[in-house]
Amino acid sequence: MPQLNPSPWLMTLVMLWLVFLIFLPPKILPHTLPNKPVIVDNKKSMASPWNWLWH
Repeated sequence: MPQLNPSPWLMTLVMLWLVFLIFLPPKILPHTLPNKPVIVDNKKSMASPWNWLWH
């Protein structure tokens, strides 16, 4: 069964994980967001009551 033979894909998998874990994080981590996060005000606004015409 060729599915059980790890030789064709094991080295590719190991090299790919090495790239992901060693080379990419130093290139990705220095990037910053273009906009700083804004803190949202959680206060509820006081809604004015509706003036119904039939009251």
